[in-house]
Amino acid sequence: MSMWISIDRELCEGNAVCEALAPLAFDLDENDQARVLAEALGPDGEVSEDHRALVERAVEGCPRLAISVTDQP
Repeated sequence: MSMWISIDRELCEGNAVCEALAPLAFDLDENDQARVLAEALGPDGEVSEDHRALVERAVEGCPRLAISVTDQP
């Protein structure tokens, strides 16, 4: 199953919960907003198999529900 990440920058408050739960998949940018690390993605931009469980944990843990995953880009 495909997995693509979306971050709603309007909802993200930079709490860094995603980074704490999945440091290999997320960090904060210069504006203290969540961003997906390239290492977590495959060449097509889809979440790599190795990072799926981490990403799902970050989605569930985001206090603002700013991170979501879909099965399409």
